[in-house]
Amino acid sequence: MDTSARIYQDLDRILVTREQIAQAVKTLGQKITEDYQGRDLMMVCILKGASIFFTDLIREVDLPVSVGFMAVSSYGSGTSSTGVVRIMKDLDQNIEGKDVLIVEDIVDSGKTLNFLLQVLAQRHPASLSIATLLDKPARRVVDLTAKYFCFNIPDAFVVGYGLDYDEKYRNLPDIGVLKPAVYGGK
Repeated sequence: MDTSARIYQDLDRILVTREQIAQAVKTLGQKITEDYQGRDLMMVCILKGASIFFTDLIREVDLPVSVGFMAVSSYGSGTSSTGVVRIMKDLDQNIEGKDVLIVEDIVDSGKTLNFLLQVLAQRHPASLSIATLLDKPARRVVDLTAKYFCFNIPDAFVVGYGLDYDEKYRNLPDIGVLKPAVYGGK
């Protein structure tokens, strides 16, 4: 997609290019392959935002992995978390004894992932870790660290490569900062 395409007009700037994303995902896949060699790895995609990252990442992991999907919500249609976390779709598989790697699009406040870690820990996995495309530590309000991340980003409202605003912009191949006028910000 050409950056002069209409969908790019709502961006203030491109923060991470598709080329940078591809290289970071490849590198992360190699690291996960090394770290989980000989283990029973299950990678869990947090829908919908992580779906594109997840799809690209699992193809870079050179191991027999099982996959699972969960949908967790704390945003609604706004730009900040409501603080109320709901599981919209739970795992279909038992994770007991498995090494579980939660794959998320962005770690922001950490509230949603903290809740999810507590829920999944009660199911007795062998290990439980997080891989995220984007880490935004400036917004963190809970003590939570992703074991793996591709990019550390500033406190800006980002869209693209699966991340959305009101279910739009997920199809951008780059990650961009959304113009505040689009979402009523300053």
